[in-house]
Amino acid sequence: MSFKAGFVNIIGLPNVGKSSLVNYLIDDHLSIVNSKSQTTRHSIRGFISNENHQIILVDTPGWIENPAYQLQTEMNKCVDLAFEEGDIILLVVDKFNSYNESHHIIQTLNKTNAKIIVLLNKIDLYKPEEIIDLQSHYQQIIPNADFYAISTTEKIGKEVIIEKILEYLPNHPPYFDIEEWTDRNTRFFVSEMIRERIFSNYQKEIPYSTEVVVEKYKEKEDQSVLIEATIFVERSSQKNILIGHEGEKIKKVSIESRDKISNFLGQKVHLFLFVKVLDNWRNKENVLKKFGYLSK
Repeated sequence: MSFKAGFVNIIGLPNVGKSSLVNYLIDDHLSIVNSKSQTTRHSIRGFISNENHQIILVDTPGWIENPAYQLQTEMNKCVDLAFEEGDIILLVVDKFNSYNESHHIIQTLNKTNAKIIVLLNKIDLYKPEEIIDLQSHYQQIIPNADFYAISTTEKIGKEVIIEKILEYLPNHPPYFDIEEWTDRNTRFFVSEMIRERIFSNYQKEIPYSTEVVVEKYKEKEDQSVLIEATIFVERSSQKNILIGHEGEKIKKVSIESRDKISNFLGQKVHLFLFVKVLDNWRNKENVLKKFGYLSK
């Protein structure tokens, strides 16, 4: 039997459930999930591998209609790259966000050579007729796609999605070690867990204006891990809000982040967070390059 391997790139508008879908399919917490939009900033790969196949799931940022910052433009470039590099494209949609045939994503999908699967997510929130209407709409504007109704929160649809992916997956040797589950390193996941806690604890502009960089990661002789991370913000006023009165808010973020990281690593963690101002970093190309956001 030939080995199958390929890239399954997941695209869609912000907040439709792309990251939840990846976590659901791989049975792990690969991507951070939050009710706020634009939580995912990077393309993140997770692998489902066995002796017969390797499915490379790629979680991409949500498509932003009118980018206000260079960072958001770079996030959109990740989505455009996903169209070019995917063997299979999973378009995640829901009834709360709709496309017309002139939308960039729809026009690009209809030009791709990749197999297309449209996933109607959050069906636990639909009336039966809404599912029929939504599928009919997408069948008209993406005629070459397959369609499935799913719910990542209610765990509906995983088996049929995997079955269809395996049907379309090309014959190819594995791209990565089949014992690995992602190509991202530990520092990346540590920074994402801290950023997730920021998204959960702050409102308005604060989560979007922050970037987390792990400056130090050291395993100690007692098997614990020492981590020092810097949270960058764009203005002094944001720094004050992030820290809070007498440091109460940043302490809460630190405690919650430490617990999540400790559970992830299976080790005791000593976490130290620092907050610095980096003026207008979302529009500075050299900074975005340093933070790993510039596309190829």
